[in-house]
Amino acid sequence: MKLETLTDLYIHELKDLYSAEKQLIKALPKMAKAATNPKLKKGFEKHLEETKEHAVRLEKLLGSHKQTTRGPRCKGMEGLLKEGTEMIEEEADDEVRDAGLISAAQRVEHYEIAGYGCARTYAELLGDKAGLKVLQTTLDEEGATDKILTELALSEINIAADK
Repeated sequence: MKLETLTDLYIHELKDLYSAEKQLIKALPKMAKAATNPKLKKGFEKHLEETKEHAVRLEKLLGSHKQTTRGPRCKGMEGLLKEGTEMIEEEADDEVRDAGLISAAQRVEHYEIAGYGCARTYAELLGDKAGLKVLQTTLDEEGATDKILTELALSEINIAADK
């Protein structure tokens, strides 16, 4: 796809986000399985359900623009998830691994926040009010997940890893 207009870039970003979400849907169960802290495990499981909904929203949004979800694989998410897999496989104490999983998860969240923020801005500039609303909803959810991870790290997981 040749990018000639902001609309082209918008569709490209939506497809990239879709690829990222689909990769994350495969990775989150592995992260949940690797987590030993019950709250972290539950958080990963909850975010898996949200992530599935994010993918559905992107499918509908792309469909509203008469586009498919097909596009190149999101290399950024691929790299972030590879790092997360390396953390899962690392020889580490359970508490330290959990702290590392939070770090890996927050990298993913920040990447998604950046992507959804850009797409939301494109939607706003292009007058796609429905897209703007959908993307803002997802952006808010990604931000909330990041905040929960930070609170969990500060309140117990990083503390346990420091003992």
